[in-house]
Amino acid sequence: MPATDSPLPYTDTKPVGAADFYAAVNATFRFIEKQSGIAGLRRYWTELGTKYYAPVTRRWREGGLPAVADHWRAFFAAEPEADVEVTHDASEVVVAVRTCPAIRYLREHGREIVPCFCQHCHFVSAAMGAGAGIDVRISGGNGTCTQRFAKAGCFPEPQRLEDIATAS
Repeated sequence: MPATDSPLPYTDTKPVGAADFYAAVNATFRFIEKQSGIAGLRRYWTELGTKYYAPVTRRWREGGLPAVADHWRAFFAAEPEADVEVTHDASEVVVAVRTCPAIRYLREHGREIVPCFCQHCHFVSAAMGAGAGIDVRISGGNGTCTQRFAKAGCFPEPQRLEDIATAS
């Protein structure tokens, strides 16, 4: 599909990304947390979701849950060695991550994973969804997780960060 029709916000046309990017992401998270603390790292993730992913938020706002599902299918199709299933119905999108490509790569290459690494999925996705009327809840982590997306207000409880596993 041409980059302009992609549900992803970038125009890179290669079919799969480069896995060594995960080491850079992990190092960036570690640096920001060291310099600005966990609150600063969470602000970074939120700004990434709000600003960088603004085109995705716009698509989600216009296309609803089907656009959310399209985004995550395209996103994980471009991630090296991801094992992910995306399903959706009228009420929610479920992203079942059986093998997180980032955690897998970092482990296989002996990298010390930032313990809060998996929380970035919540903060970035919550920021992306906020402008589209979409909420996210994540459970699991550390290599496998379930990410659920639904219209704002559908989840009875707020995200509990303790439901997102510490990465190691």
